[in-house]
Amino acid sequence: MIGKTISHYRILEKLGEGGMGVVYKAEDTKLDRIVALKFLPKHLLRDEEAKMRFVHEAKAASALNHTNITTIYEIDEVEGECFISIEYIKGESIKEVIKEKKLSIEETLKIAIQISEGLNTAHKKDITHRDIKSDNIMLTDEGIVKIMDFGLAKLKGVSKLTKAGTTLGTVQYMSPEQAQGKEVDHRSDIFSFGVVLYEMITRQLPFKGEYEQAVIYSILNEEPEPITGLRTEVPTELELIVNKGLAKDADSRYQNAGDILVDLRKLRKELESMKEQPSAKRRQPSIAVLPFTNLSADPEQEYFCDGMAEEIINALTHVEDLRVVARTSAFSFRGKEIDIREIGRKLNVKTLLEGSVRKAGNRVRISAQLVNVADGYHLWSEKYDRNIGEGCCPEDIFAIQDEISLAIVEKLKVKLLGVEKAKIVKRFTDDQEAYNLYLRGRYFWSKRTEEDIERAIQYFRQAIEKDPDYALAYAGMADSHILLAEYSLLPPKDAFPRAKAAVMKALEIEETLAEAHTSLAFIKTLSDWDWMGAEKEFKQAIEFNPGYATAHQWYAEHLTMTGQYAEAIAEIKRAQELDPLSLIISVASAVAIFCGTHRYDQVIEECQKVLEMDPNFGGALNVLGMVYRERGMYEEAIEAFQKAKTFDEGNTWVTAELGHAYAISGERSEAQKVLDELEQLSKRRYVPPDNIALVYLGLGKKNLTFEYLEKAYEDRSVGLSWLKADPIFDSLRSDPRFKALLKRIGLEK
Repeated sequence: MIGKTISHYRILEKLGEGGMGVVYKAEDTKLDRIVALKFLPKHLLRDEEAKMRFVHEAKAASALNHTNITTIYEIDEVEGECFISIEYIKGESIKEVIKEKKLSIEETLKIAIQISEGLNTAHKKDITHRDIKSDNIMLTDEGIVKIMDFGLAKLKGVSKLTKAGTTLGTVQYMSPEQAQGKEVDHRSDIFSFGVVLYEMITRQLPFKGEYEQAVIYSILNEEPEPITGLRTEVPTELELIVNKGLAKDADSRYQNAGDILVDLRKLRKELESMKEQPSAKRRQPSIAVLPFTNLSADPEQEYFCDGMAEEIINALTHVEDLRVVARTSAFSFRGKEIDIREIGRKLNVKTLLEGSVRKAGNRVRISAQLVNVADGYHLWSEKYDRNIGEGCCPEDIFAIQDEISLAIVEKLKVKLLGVEKAKIVKRFTDDQEAYNLYLRGRYFWSKRTEEDIERAIQYFRQAIEKDPDYALAYAGMADSHILLAEYSLLPPKDAFPRAKAAVMKALEIEETLAEAHTSLAFIKTLSDWDWMGAEKEFKQAIEFNPGYATAHQWYAEHLTMTGQYAEAIAEIKRAQELDPLSLIISVASAVAIFCGTHRYDQVIEECQKVLEMDPNFGGALNVLGMVYRERGMYEEAIEAFQKAKTFDEGNTWVTAELGHAYAISGERSEAQKVLDELEQLSKRRYVPPDNIALVYLGLGKKNLTFEYLEKAYEDRSVGLSWLKADPIFDSLRSDPRFKALLKRIGLEK
């Protein structure tokens, strides 16, 4: 062919050859330009109908006009040779680039964003490539990405071609549906793009095998090796983007290239911001307020001491650029003789506030000292002597708290604006007894057991009786009923109306209360399935109080449920920064990683940290069981679920997980016993129907599974919020009934 002229093209040299034809460098003698000529193999064009479709699609592709797509000049047939004339690219393929060097994260994102921009343009014109691979993506000498062969592989309505009956495409980059010879759409390109992205980051392919069928088996059944296990500096958010692109179920993938483009741009912006301001982030002041020590003989003063610390924490969370550790983590050191530096390390803070309260007669002395963690030196200390005897106004106590808070802020040299000062001195009640009752309620609420939640409700109720306009107490009441529904301790139709009534009262009293907006957001997530409304409320709550750890935790759970895993992990990281020793937040972190990345070793590590702090914490044991289940380690899964059931007896979801594990491990008689147990229990108390559905799912009884999922839908069961994220439901995802249920819940369009 070299030197031969075909039509008005003079062949100069051979550029390459593959399954889709031979490519030559040629001179366009009419327009005096260099082009690439691709001659299509004859087997591709034996079928006249297929050939007509091909020509049609090639014409459509030629209409694409985008910087990141190679231009198709014309398609022609001369002397039985069918060829296309395309833009000649001077550069290297991505495959060649990554063979030569390891791309930085910055370079990877720059290339990936250009690829997704090109794909997005094509997909908007309803053109699917079907053969996206690193060989088909060029990088010019100027660093511009060019996607090649667009439209050449797209034969709409034809899943297989005549060449030995093979499926069109390159097997290592095929989506599961393409590998099975099914009709594909734009989401198949996204899967292939995910393979390319994985390859750019790790310099290896995610799915491997010695022969084609072994590769196809891997694509259909195996998870790729975790990216961060191969390259530790890769941001978690980038790994999540790749994992979402590589989801085996097309409905769980990015649904269009525009969505993946948004996430890639967002990540690049965040990394650039971190690069530009690393020193500012290192200098950010951080503080943990430890529980004040009661130096009085009266044990009732403990609540007063806790109130001092709690109020200071609440005040400081409103200060811009100050990271404040949440109460649950800071208070975990109560009564323990631990070195200041060790506390600072565990809480990841630079300063600690210690305090004490001594009451003698009508006088109270409050001492506070700010300590530098690095060397143990006092940065500031002060004593406050006040008369709180008979007739003393409660405002005096709150004035002390405000005074201490402002002094700490001044000493930490945090910029304090007028609006921030107003937030710091904000009070939600002037009744000291109501305030103490509220603190007791939150203490028991955080324990998360049925008995403790009921005790919390009693304390919140008493606080409201003392002060009917105490917005925080109403928010606490709402949160308690949310937990009663979430832990299946009360039917959703009973729990959520009570929760909503309490939260609306809280917002009626104080419309900027972050706790109340957080409660309302989670109600919208778990009960209303109003996903957009919930997101709006979460963002509002965080705007009002960015230091409220529960807002970040519950928002992370919402994001996990909706499949926004990168965002979920970022939110839960923020919650952990604010409350690093919170058991429930650590479990929520493990769940986000479990659902979003499948990095099971990291999930196990997260759970083990929780169990080191509390060996009986059922939530961590339950997540461990879920990991072992997904790994096929059924004995270990059953053991973990049994322990979780022992320590979290009222949680029927754990019982259902145990029954499911029995079933898939082959112990069907044990699974049946769990079913009988749940059926009997349902006669005495509420058992969510989706719990029973889990056991039937393990037994392989799909019709009964869907029967109980329908009942759960009628009940608006909280568990249905996890249908999209929890891999336990993976075997149902291709069933039209499951897809329809997701749509009714609003988790799919």
